[in-house]
Amino acid sequence: MRKKTSAKPLPAITEAEWIVMRVLWESAPMTANAVVAALEGQSDWKPKTIHTLLRRLADKGALSYEKEGREFVFTPQVEAADCQLAEGRTFLDRIFGAPSLAPMLTAFVEREALSAKEIEELKRILNEAGRK
Repeated sequence: MRKKTSAKPLPAITEAEWIVMRVLWESAPMTANAVVAALEGQSDWKPKTIHTLLRRLADKGALSYEKEGREFVFTPQVEAADCQLAEGRTFLDRIFGAPSLAPMLTAFVEREALSAKEIEELKRILNEAGRK
């Protein structure tokens, strides 16, 4: 059975914001300083840049926050899978002209060398999808 998604529209998340959201989806709730520390080495962003991204995400409704002492603690308000699906549909529509997987899968399968393991995995996924 497929999980229901919220009726609330998902926020548009920029490429930089995706990086911040991945950190939070993995380890939330997190303080702003913990997010800065987690991104150290992954980016050359200054802490102020990360704080700005956190604020933007909160303004969009992707994150909620609570003030605990002198720190803000952030928690995702949207599911990673829901955002990935919405972003995937946007990508498909923009690149292939329709939010359908078939044109993209066809393009990749016809032009890429797939291993036997990858082919079996695709068959398994498609068979399971056909039963739902």
